[in-house]
Amino acid sequence: MPSMSEIIADHTTLSENDHRRLKQVLSEWQLLADLAFSDLVLWVPDHDENVFWAVAQIRPTTGPTALLEDVVGDLIAYSPDHLVSEAFLSGEITQTSANKLSAGIPVDVHAIPVRFSDRVIGVVEQHTNQLGVRSPSVLENSYLDSAADLALMVAAGEFPIATDLSDQTINPRVGDGFIRLDPDGNVEYASPNALSAYRRIGLIGDLVDENLVSLTRDLMPHTDGPIDHSLDSLLEGRVARRAEAVAGDAHLLLRSVPLTRGRERHGAIVLCRDVSDLRSKERELITKDATIREIHHRVKNNLQTVAALLRMQARRIAAPEAKMALNDAMSRVAAIAIVHETLSQAFDEVVDFDKVADGLLRMVVDVAATRDGVRAVRIGSFGEVSADLATNLSMVITELCQNAVEHGLISADGTATRGEVRVVPGVREGRLRVEITDDGAGLPDDFDWRSSPSLGLSIVDTLVGDMGGDFRLGRNPQGPGTQAVIEVPLKKKKR
Repeated sequence: MPSMSEIIADHTTLSENDHRRLKQVLSEWQLLADLAFSDLVLWVPDHDENVFWAVAQIRPTTGPTALLEDVVGDLIAYSPDHLVSEAFLSGEITQTSANKLSAGIPVDVHAIPVRFSDRVIGVVEQHTNQLGVRSPSVLENSYLDSAADLALMVAAGEFPIATDLSDQTINPRVGDGFIRLDPDGNVEYASPNALSAYRRIGLIGDLVDENLVSLTRDLMPHTDGPIDHSLDSLLEGRVARRAEAVAGDAHLLLRSVPLTRGRERHGAIVLCRDVSDLRSKERELITKDATIREIHHRVKNNLQTVAALLRMQARRIAAPEAKMALNDAMSRVAAIAIVHETLSQAFDEVVDFDKVADGLLRMVVDVAATRDGVRAVRIGSFGEVSADLATNLSMVITELCQNAVEHGLISADGTATRGEVRVVPGVREGRLRVEITDDGAGLPDDFDWRSSPSLGLSIVDTLVGDMGGDFRLGRNPQGPGTQAVIEVPLKKKKR
């Protein structure tokens, strides 16, 4: 099925600004569909203005559908059976004089021209299921009157109203709570759900015939701080805006849609939604997030204390092997501490591992290099990895880099040399590959790391296996020195 953008680009002469305006219509037309209890189809003119293409379709959430099948991608040519051509050419709303049958369902059809910059750039066709029609209730009449007002505004180019409501997903919907205001901001009608929402913030009486600004202000706690006049302008129905009224633990999300006729104020629609439970859950999540980050911070502090104790102990031991063992243990503890430090500053369980790796390289050089002229550098990016993977990965990189500095940067006669350790990460097809290379003398020809008594290599082999990866160690194929390669699958946790 072709997209709206593809159809407009391939079959119409509409400009980029026209396209942008049609997207605004689509961002708001659920409101019209719900108020009119109707399916909506957006038609745009072909290069031949007698031909129109269906580029979008939506169904109401307040009533039964009138179109059982999707029509996006269909086209119609000029025909007396279709109102689209008439509405496009006349610039006026047109409708059938009698119900049509669609898949055996009687359907009332309207065609609403979409005006932009004094031109008609499309037509919204409105299909209303008339099966089982009965006398409408007060709620339904109020919905339908408001839908008729919005249709006139679309035809006049006054709706949708340009607003900053970028996140449409959290907007209140018609079914959440509907209030109709007169031009003076007094309530003409309030749906039962709107009344229930206002009951949540303390309303005892009724909403009808009340001034919505005064009533809402009386329900909100008085403060000595500045008054939020943006909420007043919303409740008066003068501007298209979204705001929140808060009374204690009760939160009421409000959205206003001014109604106009001939650019004169004709009242407003105010949609409201009780979001108290949602805000309560958000506060719980914030508290839990802060608690988790505090735990990571405390674990980091404790690990740093352990590393400091190991360092102090190493300084007091004369035996070289014992000193080296304690220094190695200190490096391993410090590597884990760096991961927890990063997690304590993050807002999720995904780690920017480049920062971790850079900290590890600085630590390895400081701890393992007892002479000048040794560098450890990162070339490339690790990207983001999950917290559990980050801990194992930090240990592996620490062991391999420390091993490269202590044993790789050694000349053939066994003396320490200047040199560089390069860490080259890369991500491809969901796998992380890390090459750690030094420019030392290289491994002996008969060296087999699997039979080596090295505790560090044993730790690397075990951790890489736990991550479901592969580990290789051998001569550098691109020059002098040794190269270690690890490959592990990335399993990112959802944010």
